[in-house]
Amino acid sequence: MGNDRKERESVAVSEDNGAERDCLGEILLSDTPAEVEQAYRSLAERARTQEFGLIEDDVIVLDTETTGLSFSECQLTEIAAVRLRGREVVDTFRTFVNPGMPIPKNIQALTNITDLDVATAPSPREAVAQLADFVAGAPVLAHNATFDRTFIERVPGGHEVSDLWVDTLALSRIALPRLSTHKLQDMAEAFGCASVSHRALDDVHALAGMWRVILCALSDLPAGLLVTLANMHPDVEWAYRPIISYLTLAEPDATFSLAAERKRLLSSAPASPRPDVDELATDARAPSADEIRAAFEPGGLTSRMYESFEPRPSQAQMAEEVRSALATSTMRAIEAGTGVGKSVAYLLPLAEYAKLNKVTCGVATKTNALTDQLVSHELPALAKVLPGGLSYACLKGYDHYPCLYRLNRSVDAELPLDDVASNGRSRNTMASDMLTAIAVTYAYACQSVEGDVDALGIRWGSVPRSLLTVTHKECKRRECPFYPNLCMLHGARRRAAAADIVVTNHSLLLRNVEADGAILPPVRNWVVDEAHSFEAEARRQWALEVSAERARTLFETLGGSKSGAIGAASAFAASNEAATPACGLLAKAANSVATAMISSANFFDAVRALSALAPRSGGYDMVTLWLGEEARSSDEWTAVGATGKELVGRLAAARHDLDGAHKILAERNSDDAAPSNPSTSLLEDACRELGEFIDACATIIEAVDDSYVFYAELPQAKRRIGQERLVAEKLDIGAELADRWYPEMRSVTFSSATMSVDGDFSHFNGSSGLSLLKEGRHREVSLPSGYDYDRNMSAIAVRDLPDPRDRGYLDALVDLLFDVHVSMGGSVLTLFTNRREMELAHAALEPRLAARGLSVAMQERGSSVRRLSRRFVEDRDLSLMALKSFWEGFDAAGDTLRCVVIPKLPFSSPKDPLVQERSARDRAAWRRWSLPEAVLEVKQAAGRLIRTSTDAGVLVLADSRVCTKGYGKVFLNSMPTKSVSTLGADMVGRYLESWRESH
Repeated sequence: MGNDRKERESVAVSEDNGAERDCLGEILLSDTPAEVEQAYRSLAERARTQEFGLIEDDVIVLDTETTGLSFSECQLTEIAAVRLRGREVVDTFRTFVNPGMPIPKNIQALTNITDLDVATAPSPREAVAQLADFVAGAPVLAHNATFDRTFIERVPGGHEVSDLWVDTLALSRIALPRLSTHKLQDMAEAFGCASVSHRALDDVHALAGMWRVILCALSDLPAGLLVTLANMHPDVEWAYRPIISYLTLAEPDATFSLAAERKRLLSSAPASPRPDVDELATDARAPSADEIRAAFEPGGLTSRMYESFEPRPSQAQMAEEVRSALATSTMRAIEAGTGVGKSVAYLLPLAEYAKLNKVTCGVATKTNALTDQLVSHELPALAKVLPGGLSYACLKGYDHYPCLYRLNRSVDAELPLDDVASNGRSRNTMASDMLTAIAVTYAYACQSVEGDVDALGIRWGSVPRSLLTVTHKECKRRECPFYPNLCMLHGARRRAAAADIVVTNHSLLLRNVEADGAILPPVRNWVVDEAHSFEAEARRQWALEVSAERARTLFETLGGSKSGAIGAASAFAASNEAATPACGLLAKAANSVATAMISSANFFDAVRALSALAPRSGGYDMVTLWLGEEARSSDEWTAVGATGKELVGRLAAARHDLDGAHKILAERNSDDAAPSNPSTSLLEDACRELGEFIDACATIIEAVDDSYVFYAELPQAKRRIGQERLVAEKLDIGAELADRWYPEMRSVTFSSATMSVDGDFSHFNGSSGLSLLKEGRHREVSLPSGYDYDRNMSAIAVRDLPDPRDRGYLDALVDLLFDVHVSMGGSVLTLFTNRREMELAHAALEPRLAARGLSVAMQERGSSVRRLSRRFVEDRDLSLMALKSFWEGFDAAGDTLRCVVIPKLPFSSPKDPLVQERSARDRAAWRRWSLPEAVLEVKQAAGRLIRTSTDAGVLVLADSRVCTKGYGKVFLNSMPTKSVSTLGADMVGRYLESWRESH
């Protein structure tokens, strides 16, 4: 098919603006300010009439379809483009392209382009030549332009199409930062443009309509901001600069103040902080059991949250358990399988309790993605149906919020191009990505009372977080013009203190426990979701670390007589008579720090020498050494201890003098008649960091605190020298929680789909510390899934494979995997515990499957988990071999995942320091810890199979120890399905074929 020239047609936004569905409301972020929402809702109407002059006089809108997503393996199948003049399409180009290869079935289903359609079409080279004639060098608009441009330009002659490509995906993020999605289909629906169908020409017309909406939205940004963006880093060739510059012509001299914009946005009086529930004048009240029960019945509150509501007994029962925990100030461990509807089950009683008592309650979940899910979906839906609404806030760590002070500096400061890997990109491309990130963040800050950078679609592989965010230690606090209310982080924390529900992640909650409640509002009723991960996260958060990198950072922060915190304090003290007594102390401290740097070098040389004691680990750059009795009795450790004590002594001397100097400067600062002294806070932060380093170093070297397990991570490769570290991790997290957290709490409800082992909660209760509470203070509940696992899922235990530790195991495993893949027609996820075994299995299996027309990908070193996940989900027949990151949290609903294979039971390595420490203290440690932890991991892996009520799949346990060892029944009894078969390897393929026919 060649050019398809059509008559002129209008691309103005259609008159049907979603009367039945509020499509814009569905993708607008829930806490969007009213004035911003009103402007967004008027965009479609304004786009029909607003004129933009030369900027829209001759523009090409383009889209392509391809055989897949891989630039190296896939080919074009269709190209479509239109020429815009104003609001009209004046010319149209469309052609199929013969890719010279079969179109995959899933791509045919997605695009409705068949092999027959492209059989007589032009070759890629011919089609792109026709496109170049049509475009004639005009600017090209494309949504995710990198994709289309790459496919066009990899064809000979493709570079002649145009020199100026504009990515409307990135531009829409600048123009419309309050949308939760910038997918073309979603925006086209929201603003009433032509519908998207995954056919090139339809998508082109949708984008042509959106183009004017995007221009209108850009025009709504503060005129001074547009001027700022147009003028920043003029040496960078930035594709959006001509568009933004053109829009500034109406007010070319406009000025911009982000602080003023933030003040205007936050002009309404802030809500008052909620009281601590322990300080209420009257006893706290909980909703009644009847109220909660009624909320989950047909016609109740929850039925109004869903378009199609089905009562779920397990959901109502879980809600009652949460309510009971709140009413009785007790703890719960609730195991609730997939399909129960856990989020609403705990949110509703928590919200009712918060509203009744006008206090704040909390939810902590595993990842920021899950917190975003709650804040973007469940909580807004609940707020709509609750009488009087619901206030809620989301809190994350420092590096998730834009630092507005740093954002302002980024306009003029040198771009940190050396802080990210180029990966073959030019420095201008890298700089352009950074300018786009700056622009998106500015627009977001001008339209958002609060929010974090996770929602902005910034490519963090191309943009260093340090460009836009700061760490806790880097935050300027009182020295920052945005602190506290105008700041998006500190403002969010203040507003969270006035909310009914605060949502955060496990790590921030645990840091709050460590900081004695100084980070989060005074919440005494928590729900901890995805609780199976809580213990491991606590161990990470509460660990002490002494590393070469941390030491380098510490010495940079401290500085010397003319640099760092000491230099700044010395300069101030020398110029202020009242502070001169601090000069001598600062000089002594600078000398101590200088000698400590020499001690530090000797210390870390000694630490690296510990690698002689560590077991070799082929293929890995770092090795781990448990610092048990044997290691600590070695000559190598004697050297570490000696140099470490010398380092601690010199740092302690510096700390003593710095504390004295800080006291003098702080007294000077307290004088109301004296000017503020910023160096005081710098010195205070440096002293705190120095104290933490000394304490960590002393704890690890002396090893007198038996609540820790100690280990070293040491470089095997020369390129890793300088990354060595010593670590102390808490051994018994349950004891820490019972001692430090639970006494401050009224109720904590732990929730997860994987808590019990063979129906027993003992392991979870021990790891979480619930077992240490007084009798009657806690209880555990197991609720059945909302899905029919027995009908939709089967498990196979392969009884006759060699032991995984035997020489013949790998060959037998590859034969079994071949039978599994062929029988299931692909779509198999094989989960390994060892990278080397995975690589060997893939090398042997991949060519055998290719001969049968099946593909299997592998999680390679340094590969993007997100990109690999998307590839697997989008290709229904692709199989994948993967490691730890795919054992949990990976969703592949539907027929794209039909089988999960576990080659080896995921027992912790006996060389793991935690395992060795437990074993040294407890003869039954393996059965108490390693066995239940492996069972829970297998349950998590099994959970990948059934994500919706219509999913079906098979779990294959290819480790014969499940059948030959006494502990195997613990794994089998813990499966979510009762349909468990024990088969010989030669029977597995036939079983799977039969199973697949019946499902």
